[in-house]
Amino acid sequence: MAKKSAVEKNKRRRRMVDQYAAKRAALNAIVHDKNASPDERFEATLKLAQLPRSSSKVRVRNRCNVTGRPRAYYRKLGMSRIALRELGLAGDVPGLVKSSW
Repeated sequence: MAKKSAVEKNKRRRRMVDQYAAKRAALNAIVHDKNASPDERFEATLKLAQLPRSSSKVRVRNRCNVTGRPRAYYRKLGMSRIALRELGLAGDVPGLVKSSW
């Protein structure tokens, strides 16, 4: 099990990313617009820098929904390999069968 503080911090970051997504997208569109004047682009860059750092999408860490583990995360399932194995052995994942040869 991951530290509760790390899991909660990541949840807070996800909420912040959702909150600032529209504003950040609008500012990024201005910054990357080649037809905009350099002054407009510079102002948009400054406004982008004023936004909270944790509102950036790249600061969110993928974590297992079951255990909070940050590594060996399967995006399609939303959980780590260890949690997947435990749930699979318990028979809670449909279609997953333990291999043996």
